Amino acid sequence: MNIILITTITITVIGVIVGAGLVFADKKFHVEVDERETAVRAALPGNNCGACGYAGCDAMAAAIAKGEAPANGCPVGGASVAAAVNAIMGTDAEAAERKVAFVKCKGSCDVTRNQGNYVGPMDCRSVALNGLTITECGYGCLGLGSCVQACPQGAIRVDNGVAVVNEAKCVGCGLCVKACPKGLIELVPESNRVRVQCSNRDRGPAVKAVCEAGCIGCQLCTRQCEFDAVHVNDNLARITYANCTQCGKCAEKCPAKVITRPAAQ
Repeated sequence: MNIILITTITITVIGVIVGAGLVFADKKFHVEVDERETAVRAALPGNNCGACGYAGCDAMAAAIAKGEAPANGCPVGGASVAAAVNAIMGTDAEAAERKVAFVKCKGSCDVTRNQGNYVGPMDCRSVALNGLTITECGYGCLGLGSCVQACPQGAIRVDNGVAVVNEAKCVGCGLCVKACPKGLIELVPESNRVRVQCSNRDRGPAVKAVCEAGCIGCQLCTRQCEFDAVHVNDNLARITYANCTQCGKCAEKCPAKVITRPAAQ
């Protein structure tokens, strides 16, 4: 009986000591949690994509609660998330303009030729790392689908050798931008429908030799634009979206039809 009693007392004393230690540690190291941070985190979409510039939604919520990030800082959530966060934070910030991924290449199998039958990993980064290209255009889409694998929304597919974005599904997270080793994908304002679908910076004759749908730097688009929105730099047409009025005259005059004006999806 004495052994059982001693054991019981010992366990009880240890339990009291451990409990007291836990209470002390809780008070000593307690970190106040901002209720707004919890509420903001619940309002964010939870993609953890990093498009906002933070490591994920938890980090973004903490930054918003501390006033270090704007209430409309989530580019994926759109107007509904911005409104919810505004209500929590007592602010009045408009939602950031929605952006979508855009592939700056029109070099499908119909307008450019493969250099040979590629055999190897179906990963664009592996090919680019080895300095290889699939088509004769060294600037073009490799078409192996690293961007497809990176997209959590299923918004990208490879069609006829070139990546194509389904803007209705795209949330503008930018993961495909990071996945493309050729730098062919960028986020553009959804409202800007006039875009240059080429990345080849060679001179016109060299471009035409490898792709029938490449920009030849003729500057017809520049001369056509009345709003100083299109310029040819480094042999490639580029659009300043802030100046573009979406008139589409540059797209109409482009002889290579590389300036496109896709319909809204």
